[in-house]
Amino acid sequence: MLAGRNFGCGSSRERAPKALREFGFRALIAPSYGGTFYNNCYRNGIVPVELPADIVQRIADDVGSTKGTGFVTVDVEAKIVKSPSGETFSFEAPEALRQMLLLGQDEIELTLSKRAAIERFRTRDSAKRPWAY
Repeated sequence: MLAGRNFGCGSSRERAPKALREFGFRALIAPSYGGTFYNNCYRNGIVPVELPADIVQRIADDVGSTKGTGFVTVDVEAKIVKSPSGETFSFEAPEALRQMLLLGQDEIELTLSKRAAIERFRTRDSAKRPWAY
């Protein structure tokens, strides 16, 4: 879905991105998002891509020129959006949220996957600061 500025603003409920997912959307492209909505998208399996407004408009124009036959592709792993004409645009995504999406994990699963690193930290830290343990 292509959207305008501040998409999802005022929608702090998790239901908003869930509804979009239920309608089949797996990616959103907009110049900006409401903060809570943005994070909830990742937690519900939707990648909220932020691109400058002029780029979003270029993609919209490109889609319009295909008369409904063109597709926009979002590659979460490579962090690239590809327009129907083949033009590509890179985007940034918070690494932890991107990994959650790529691995199909939630925050708890992502944390548990780092258990060995957490234990190494605790061992070192407890030696330095035994009073904290």
